[in-house]
Amino acid sequence: MQNKKKLIKGSAVVATLLSAVLSTTSLASSHDHMDITELKHNANDNKTVNAVKMIAKNTVNISATESAETSKNALMEKLAKIEFFSAEFNQQIFDEAGNELQQGSGLLSVSKPNLVNWQTIMPDESLIVSDGKNLWFYDPFVEQVSVYTLESAIANTPILLITSNDPKLWQDYSVSQLSDNRYLVTANNDNARVKSLELSFAKKANKLELSAFNILDATGQLSVITLNHQHKAPKPDLFKFTVPEGVYLDDQR
Repeated sequence: MQNKKKLIKGSAVVATLLSAVLSTTSLASSHDHMDITELKHNANDNKTVNAVKMIAKNTVNISATESAETSKNALMEKLAKIEFFSAEFNQQIFDEAGNELQQGSGLLSVSKPNLVNWQTIMPDESLIVSDGKNLWFYDPFVEQVSVYTLESAIANTPILLITSNDPKLWQDYSVSQLSDNRYLVTANNDNARVKSLELSFAKKANKLELSAFNILDATGQLSVITLNHQHKAPKPDLFKFTVPEGVYLDDQR
């Protein structure tokens, strides 16, 4: 609101300057004076046009910023209503040209704050677990576990944003509302591995659910995930991880 007031005051100043220029032009009484006055008028007029352009640009920037903040707040309000969920998921992966590369399926469980269990069953087994402080990536095929702090992992795993309303975790992302129940979350960092995350919601039995999400990475690869909710609270043990015996631990904390 304060910015809007400044814009209104700025517009009034420009209008006053424009009126003064026109008055000066009308008071000229000789041809020589007219030439000088016209030059002054043209110079002032250019300044006025530039000032108007600057105000218009600032207005657009402020409107875009306010719209982005409104969208982010609306999305966070929707996510705040979802305390937990368990769902089966189906995943399709496409390359930059839109060709399907792979299909997959598995189980996804989420509970607040910051708890995730994402188990891929097909085509290959893998497991991602967030215990609230650390994020664990387990690949049974190569017998390796990688662990990161949750804060550092969010930069490359923005799906974790659905588990928290902490504004600090959202500050690296911008949000635009595509429709009533679709939002696009975009990374502000040009070097981010994940460029955008699209979230879709649906109302079922008067309850809001996350029905699907799409992840676009820096290579142009698109993952499309649809959810089939199981309507039950996830078990607490799902959000605990113990490194299996004989598995190599890559600790990145």
